[in-house]
Amino acid sequence: MSDNKANINWFPGHMTKAVREMEQNIKLIDIVIEILDARIPFSSRNPIIDKLAKDKYRLLVFNKTDLADPALTKKWEEYYKEKGWVSVSMDSRKTKDARNITPIVMEICKEKLERDRRKGLLKRPIKSMIVGIPNVGKSTFINSYAGRASAKTGNKPGVTKGVQWIRLGNNLDLLDTPGVLWPKFDDKITGINLALIGSINDNILSKYDLALHLIDFLENNYCGIISKRYNIEEVKEGHEVLSSIADTRRCILKGGEPDIEKAATILIDDLRNGSLGKISLEEPSADKE
Repeated sequence: MSDNKANINWFPGHMTKAVREMEQNIKLIDIVIEILDARIPFSSRNPIIDKLAKDKYRLLVFNKTDLADPALTKKWEEYYKEKGWVSVSMDSRKTKDARNITPIVMEICKEKLERDRRKGLLKRPIKSMIVGIPNVGKSTFINSYAGRASAKTGNKPGVTKGVQWIRLGNNLDLLDTPGVLWPKFDDKITGINLALIGSINDNILSKYDLALHLIDFLENNYCGIISKRYNIEEVKEGHEVLSSIADTRRCILKGGEPDIEKAATILIDDLRNGSLGKISLEEPSADKE
């Protein structure tokens, strides 16, 4: 990506407010459930949450597994298990997947439940906080779990604006929270990954630069996917690939020039909706933590 576009950050005012509300509510919480995007299980982890929930039970949920490379998802499960984390992978659009969370939460919180039992508090529900960056599927997860439209959903960041409690049966309460990022990313690849999956407002981005990065990544890690999807020659410079996509998709400007920006948008949208196939943008390595 060009230098002036390399460092992506997005931390609007409502996120600052949301973090303050989470800090106020954390004392009520037994377990923090962090929803991650299975395509970027490291980049989608918010360091603010680690600080906020340091004394709480934790569960990591790798969501959108229907879009991620299953082999790499398995590697991420093993990676976090070695780190001592409890994790589960799912497609939260499936009610069965979402509801499988309950026994896992109960197992993680079994010491707390036993303490309550000894005190005679047999009907006190586990209180969980659902957290995650924008557009990882928190609201979809909650709606699938509850079996009703309890939380607003959308395919753009920033749909959930405030915290809300949701009762699930007799033994679990969920506190939904807005999607929040953090003020400054440690490296530009984290920002690029977040931008590619749609967790950052597209209006502040250069989709052309993002598409060039994506083309380079795919040619190095998923060679042949671009050629298969668009019926073009893949081994070219990024700009030429976008020009070829514009030609095959008939994205032409006045004067007959290829609409490169439109082609970039098509490529990124195809990544986000799974039309390119099951793709993960990062894999575990020693330098992730």
